[in-house]
Amino acid sequence: MTGSDGPHREPGSGVRAAGSASERAREEEERAVEQALALVGGSSGPGRSGESGERPSRSRDPLAPWDSRDEDLNADRSSGSHTGPSSAPHTDRSSNSHTGPSSAPHAHRSSGSDPYDGRDSDLRAGRAAPAPGREQPPLPDRPSPGDLAKPPPPSWDRARAVAAREGRGGPSPTIRLPLDRALGHVLAEALGALTDLPSFDTSAMDGWAVAGPGPWAFEAGAGLLAGRGPAAALPDGTAVRIATGARVPPETTAVIRSEHAHVDEARGLLHARRSVVTGQDIRPRGQECRSGEQLVPAGTVVTPAVLGLAAAAGYDALPVVPRPRVDILVLGDELLNAGLPHDGLIRDALGPMLGPWLRALGAEVSGARRLGDDAGALRDALTSSDADLIVTTGGTAAGPVDHVHPVLDALGAELLVDGVAVRPGHPMLLARLSPDGPYLVGLPGNPLAAVSGLLTLAEPLLAGIAGRPAQDPYRALVHAEVHGHPHDTRLVPVVHRPGRAGGRDHVAPLRYNGPAMLRGIAAADGLAVVPPGGVRSGTEVEILDLPWAPATPWTEGCFT
Repeated sequence: MTGSDGPHREPGSGVRAAGSASERAREEEERAVEQALALVGGSSGPGRSGESGERPSRSRDPLAPWDSRDEDLNADRSSGSHTGPSSAPHTDRSSNSHTGPSSAPHAHRSSGSDPYDGRDSDLRAGRAAPAPGREQPPLPDRPSPGDLAKPPPPSWDRARAVAAREGRGGPSPTIRLPLDRALGHVLAEALGALTDLPSFDTSAMDGWAVAGPGPWAFEAGAGLLAGRGPAAALPDGTAVRIATGARVPPETTAVIRSEHAHVDEARGLLHARRSVVTGQDIRPRGQECRSGEQLVPAGTVVTPAVLGLAAAAGYDALPVVPRPRVDILVLGDELLNAGLPHDGLIRDALGPMLGPWLRALGAEVSGARRLGDDAGALRDALTSSDADLIVTTGGTAAGPVDHVHPVLDALGAELLVDGVAVRPGHPMLLARLSPDGPYLVGLPGNPLAAVSGLLTLAEPLLAGIAGRPAQDPYRALVHAEVHGHPHDTRLVPVVHRPGRAGGRDHVAPLRYNGPAMLRGIAAADGLAVVPPGGVRSGTEVEILDLPWAPATPWTEGCFT
């Protein structure tokens, strides 16, 4: 593609002479289209840059230097490439990297004309993206947002809402699993008590069951033990030894703990060292619950404590929602499974990370599959999967080996979210392969950008499929100024800190928060949702908790 001062070349043709007024007008119109596309995308798209097959030149993202102290924006211009936590973007495969605002077709940005407006992006979030190479209608000289080849990406809040809505789109199936297999699943129905708990009056302590006022006569012997049948009623003025959990005899006034009793063996009398209150240390029938009472609601994750409660209430199996099944497809020819990076090859950081992360979100995950940059292999993997969700890594840009969009287009998939106004991770996508088929979450190749995609799209989608209720958002004070993107939400790793000298608990942002970095997120408790423009120290921000806590007490000096 030439500049506006040179002749315009169409694919397969030489320089067109402006031999007539109509031809000159047509050239002017085409140049206006090229300029408009260059303004908002940096490229005229496949099939419109000559026959050489070379990638159109890309201008530097004018938004990149918005904060020289922060590595997010500059590094995010290559967020489609698979990079390790500390490696630089892979320059040998720039066409496969997720480029920044000026190069990725799904994130049209420029400092001169920014079509994204967070206030109206929600209205356009549902519009499907055009397939690469598909001809677009002519644009006017001064394009408006409605005239762009593709709408601006939805806001971060809107994208998460779309993913959550899709996950809750249909009724969740119910299966019954024995207690030893139900851990980690979500209850499909409320758990009601099948009996009173406890089901009879029991002793809460080892000691003596007494009836009436003391002192009390007793008989030597083992007394009442747990698990035995009902005992005879206890006459006034008498006592009997009783073990914790044993059934309390009828007419018992109280249980006196062994350490609070004095036994006069010679006279056969029991004396209390403290005053005795009627009903003390007796667990009455139904104290915890009555038969039919709801113990835990539907949507509760089955934890070890829930298993114990269910067993106590008489359950042998639980009605649960099946865990969502997830396939992971790792794309990229430049990835190594072992050893040190070398010769332009880098370690795959996402394959080892995604499986455990998705399992922590309650999914059944198959082992990650390496496909490289192979459109046919990707298509075969998508069409043969029986998973509820397919997660891909990398390949969501528009380079010659970025196959996710073309393959989805060839399969007739519905793009539900195509790019999100968030940093890092803006090239993420959510698609549905068919009305009855699996969902696909396309993650950027950079590790922290992929984490952003997991929390933005995969987590709310999986929660909906698994029947988990939406988590209530919470906010916390941030103790530092956090620089923001001019237009997009930022997700910044943070760590919780206790308040000092009576101050409020707060979060502190961590360093190493570039899209290709995992060092910050490895030490984090969660991510702060930083609105466009950033926040001042002492501002409350929304926090996304991670499904685990750091195992090591990191020191602030290394990461903050």
